[in-house]
Amino acid sequence: MTKKVSQTSKNKPLSEHVKKAMKKYFARLGDVDPANVYSMVMAEVEPELFKAVMMHSNGNQSKAANILGLNRATLRKKLHRYNIIEKS
Repeated sequence: MTKKVSQTSKNKPLSEHVKKAMKKYFARLGDVDPANVYSMVMAEVEPELFKAVMMHSNGNQSKAANILGLNRATLRKKLHRYNIIEKS
């Protein structure tokens, strides 16, 4: 059985999903003051973004860098940082 996704949820921009996730995150913190939220979010989002783009580009780093709007060297550095590719 496949999970049915509502049209409204399916068509929401990524920013709406981020807004909802951050609202839940802050609500769950309670009285705890958050710290380093930017780094935390980027560490969660960047690896998945890079994995998806690398799959879309069939592992072609030059193509992936162009898709992302990054310099290939910057992409390689981040792929290593997140252990998406091994250093050669």
